[in-house]
Amino acid sequence: MPVLASHRKPRTKVRTTTPAVGLTTAALASVTLLSTQSATAAPAEPKPAVEEVQKKVDALYRQAGAATQEYNRAKAASASQQTKVDTLLSDVAKRTEKINEARRALGSYAAAQYRNGGIGPAATFFLADNPQGYFDQSRLMDRATERQQRSVTEFRTQQASAAKKRAEAVKSLETLTETQATLASSKKDVQTKLTEARGLLSRLTAEEKARLAELERKKEAEAKEKAAKLAARQAAEAKERAEAEEKAREEAAKESGDGSGSGTGTDPGPGPGTGSGTDSGYAAKAEKVLAFARAQIGKPYVWGASGPSSYDCSGLTQAAWREAGVTLPRTTWDQVEVGTRVATSDLKPGDLVFFYDDISHVGIYKGDGMMIHAPKPGANVREESIYYMPIYGSVRPA
Repeated sequence: MPVLASHRKPRTKVRTTTPAVGLTTAALASVTLLSTQSATAAPAEPKPAVEEVQKKVDALYRQAGAATQEYNRAKAASASQQTKVDTLLSDVAKRTEKINEARRALGSYAAAQYRNGGIGPAATFFLADNPQGYFDQSRLMDRATERQQRSVTEFRTQQASAAKKRAEAVKSLETLTETQATLASSKKDVQTKLTEARGLLSRLTAEEKARLAELERKKEAEAKEKAAKLAARQAAEAKERAEAEEKAREEAAKESGDGSGSGTGTDPGPGPGTGSGTDSGYAAKAEKVLAFARAQIGKPYVWGASGPSSYDCSGLTQAAWREAGVTLPRTTWDQVEVGTRVATSDLKPGDLVFFYDDISHVGIYKGDGMMIHAPKPGANVREESIYYMPIYGSVRPA
């Protein structure tokens, strides 16, 4: 019997390696893609060194100081302009009242003429669409009484004067608005710079903050060393001047001789007396200035402040010299223009020392290369070497 063919369907061979190969390829593609992205991605910005942070923060504080002076100038201008506007508006109100008085006087004439029959020239003038044109007609002047003429003239004068003052007030209001806009802009600028500086400092680690404090101490020490050298130089120069003056007095005494005692008493007197008087007058004022400044030590720096509980740099100098009866402008830019310019080597107590090329800081010289100043946000009024910052120049206010 023949063998029957099997009707069982032959098995299809299944390739089990294909999925594995597919997964491996996908994984490789993913790795390649990630590698490509990593290679093309921008590298993370390196964290700035502490020294770089110090430079940036110092620059931001200096920029904030300049913006503070701009704010102070705008604030002073705004206050002055507001006073001017108030005065002009008050003047306009008074002149308007005078116009109303003149108008009432003209009205009374018109009423009197109406009662007497007909409308007289004054009423015609007052009620006309173009009173000025009617006034120019000689017929009105011929018929108006002297009293009426005075009233008309007064009305015209007051009307013109009020119009002029009203125009001045409008212009002053426009200037005030511009000044207030500058004030707001300067305030925003200060706040932006200070916020950026605080942000830089807040991101420092404890170790970095310690390093920054060490850099500050080093900077202060170097500045004090320069101050000490200036003090020694000034002391040596003062000694030389004293010796030279003493020698001059001795020579003058020898030349005068015993027989001209009267001349000796008269001649030297005026010269030294005049110079000494000037020096002693300034010294007396400087003593008041420094006494006030010392009393403010420990009070906080606040930008735009001028006392009594806090100060910015020019607010402190202005308040201190006010104690000596000297009125200084509000900003460093204006204070540097007051008085007499003096060299650093010739500084005397009470002189004002200005800093940076933009003249954005000022301190009060106290002698021996040191000053009293309101330093910056976060710091208090204190004594410090004038060499802590680059010196722009110095002035003697009185």
